[in-house]
Amino acid sequence: MVARIGRTDVSGWQSLGRHSPYPLAVARNEATSSAPEASLAPVVRAAARRPLCLPTVLLAIMTALVTCEGASPLARHGQLGHTLAAARVELVGPSVLAVVLVTLVCERLWPAERRRLLARGHVQDACYLLVFAGAVVPLVTLLGVASAHLLLGDAAWLRAPWASSWPRWLALSVTLVAMDGCNWLTHWADHRVAVLWRVHALHHSQEELSVLTTFRTHPLVHTVSFLAAAVPVVAVMGARPLAPVLITAYLCLGALPHANVRWTFGPLGRILVSPAYHRIHHAADGPYDVNLGIVLTVWDVLAHRAIFPRPAQAPCRTGLADRPLPVEQASKRRPARLLCSQLLDPFLAPRGATRPRSPA
Repeated sequence: MVARIGRTDVSGWQSLGRHSPYPLAVARNEATSSAPEASLAPVVRAAARRPLCLPTVLLAIMTALVTCEGASPLARHGQLGHTLAAARVELVGPSVLAVVLVTLVCERLWPAERRRLLARGHVQDACYLLVFAGAVVPLVTLLGVASAHLLLGDAAWLRAPWASSWPRWLALSVTLVAMDGCNWLTHWADHRVAVLWRVHALHHSQEELSVLTTFRTHPLVHTVSFLAAAVPVVAVMGARPLAPVLITAYLCLGALPHANVRWTFGPLGRILVSPAYHRIHHAADGPYDVNLGIVLTVWDVLAHRAIFPRPAQAPCRTGLADRPLPVEQASKRRPARLLCSQLLDPFLAPRGATRPRSPA
């Protein structure tokens, strides 16, 4: 049983059939777990039989254009390399890796679900960590620079002149809370807009949730979120940058809720998103459009989408019930080949529903 907030009641997870972005499958397709693939040829042949998904292609083109817009001014001023190096320290540097490592140890000591140390889900998500460090960090850095550049140049009316007189601690606090609200809105859109769900579904496909699942994201999922998150930064901070330590802390607070532990954070869990709270959002047998918060629960409470776990509540099963895209638990492919297949899938016509369903 779970607590009820506002209109939301999901006791027993009976509402999945109405809310799931894909039709609920009674039994998962295990045919894909047959013989291991010898090469990428079967993947390519299967992809050739599915037409391209034009909205995803257009999203990729838009992402490329915005990324170039962010890279150009940095390259002109000789700051591209320095900016990317600094971003790598902020987003995947020693502090972030230390938090991930400590959380992994906690997952072994107090697991919500007991698993092998090298479970397929953990290995696959470790591959996504490498992709995050090598490709996603530069991408989101340039998206952030481009978003701020575009907003400062073409939407100067967004700036709040009275905020310039605020103490710096107040401006930073308001900015971070507003950023979290914008991230909530884009997360909500990820579950409502078909093209955004296609790239966000990869994150939800993990059936062995862990702190490493934080990095299991399609690169295109960041395009809209970074543009939206730049709005409060420009409005409140103007041209003043956020302190790098705050960005690192925000990333760590957003990563911890994916941990394979039963932590509810006690009374603090009514304010901060806990692992037990966020696990409900990833439930395979539950509603997919609740507990959307990244760091703060307040947005879910205001939208009547907050479901707070009870301390003794058993951990729910995670993943997508009908496996609409390739997952490692149903495949013998090597992690790198499977990763390529997972990243390619949103560019192809969907196997299931083309648009996430709205709640009843």
